[in-house]
Amino acid sequence: MEPVRSSAELATAGAATPPPAYLDARAEFAYRYLRGTGLEIGALNRRLPVPAWATARNVDRLPTEELRAAYPELEGVDLAPVDVVDDGERLETVDASSQDFIVANHFLEHTEDPIGTIGMHLGKLKPGGILFYAVPDKRYTFDHRREVTAVDHIVRDHTEGPEGSRRGHYDEYGAAVLGDAEEKEAPDFAERAEKFSRELEASQVSIHAHTFTASSFLAVLLEIRERLDEGFEIEAFARHEAEAVAILRKVGADPQPAAPPQSAPDLAAEADRLRTQIAQLERELRRLTTSSSWRVTEPLRAAKARLGGRR
Repeated sequence: MEPVRSSAELATAGAATPPPAYLDARAEFAYRYLRGTGLEIGALNRRLPVPAWATARNVDRLPTEELRAAYPELEGVDLAPVDVVDDGERLETVDASSQDFIVANHFLEHTEDPIGTIGMHLGKLKPGGILFYAVPDKRYTFDHRREVTAVDHIVRDHTEGPEGSRRGHYDEYGAAVLGDAEEKEAPDFAERAEKFSRELEASQVSIHAHTFTASSFLAVLLEIRERLDEGFEIEAFARHEAEAVAILRKVGADPQPAAPPQSAPDLAAEADRLRTQIAQLERELRRLTTSSSWRVTEPLRAAKARLGGRR
């Protein structure tokens, strides 16, 4: 008898395995490019570790306790305290030209207008400030059955507004992530996919509106750079496991290395700090995966995966 597979397993069945990570782009880029004070959008339990010379306030759409209620599957896991309650696409409570950096990992794919979002984020940066973005590479996720979003599609969603594409996004998402290859051959699959998509749309679930590979994300960034009058430079870009990581620097100031020269004792202290963080994360993971709440909330996690994540 075949083992029963969860909804999460069905959604990702057939996805490619990402190549080895030859560069820990998140850690390396954070160390090299982040300094001063900035924001991280939607960190939840996966806050980006920043170097000692950088401080990030956490932005989310709900206060911390309301986030706990919204994500019961994260019971027992430390959430990053929410410092600023705001819409991460608009950042209306944040002054213009006030931030040294903005981190938004696994966020842009949820936005209906990535061009407008990046433009808004740029406006919140000081000259020379940094945008730190990571997006999932759809080949290695539950999006693997979907087509890559074309550059002209993203441009159209910006120039004409996202409303015209919204239903199509839900239709594509619903048909792609519902069931496995065998289920998709069933006579009633189209009807079930249509029902699923309409339920998602009616609930305003924030799906992955757009999908990327590493190369297509780079192409999108180059197009956005032109449309924003070359308002930023692409300082660094790399694949990291199942995602692509980009560092954008706002024009207007000469780049300065974020990481100051360090002596051997400084490097040893930084290594100790990182080892402590890793040990803490490992303890949290063991506590989570061995808890009764982890077993009880497995159906919720499966449903969350089916609905496309947190945004």
